[in-house]
Amino acid sequence: MRVAYRRITPAAGLVLALFATSALQAQTVPVPRPFPGSSTPSSPSAPPPATAGRGSQPTTQAPPVTTAPAQERQPAETPAADRGSQAPVLPSTVPVYPTAEYLESFDAGAGQRYYLYGTNLPYADLVAYYRTALKNGGRELYKTPGMWQFDLGRFQDNMAYPPSIVVKDYFSENSPGYLFVNGTSEKRYRTIIQIVPPGPGK
Repeated sequence: MRVAYRRITPAAGLVLALFATSALQAQTVPVPRPFPGSSTPSSPSAPPPATAGRGSQPTTQAPPVTTAPAQERQPAETPAADRGSQAPVLPSTVPVYPTAEYLESFDAGAGQRYYLYGTNLPYADLVAYYRTALKNGGRELYKTPGMWQFDLGRFQDNMAYPPSIVVKDYFSENSPGYLFVNGTSEKRYRTIIQIVPPGPGK
């Protein structure tokens, strides 16, 4: 049985190509919405081509310049920590090494906060200090780099982090210490103390 093949003329091929292009353009592609607080400026329509009359010079009209809103050019940043503020008042049951410097605090959630202190006392000496001050041995979390945790109370379901004091060693052959930057000032600390007091933070 013979099958008859029709020859596609160039005009028919052009019609098929235009039909395929229009079908692809008809498909809707989901476009992500802008973030909250931002606005998407509408794109200006292209200006109509200028027509030059007899004896006149053709003119080119420059497209309008759109300026993004200031909110998009300079997004507002939410600070992740309280820096350079006054040291918090912790409960008397939470000892802070006398020469330790308050650095910053972070929101831990559930009304709790992390309080960071820095000191250049060697890690082993600071662990020995808290062993005596808290009258418990605590427990070693890591050997290298050294990290020691002292519990300050029982962890409850309404807490985000167990009340504790964590001492971490930042000084080694490969690290000169924890770098803390406050504005234009920089300082390094051999040992960092992280304190989460019992109960919700204030």
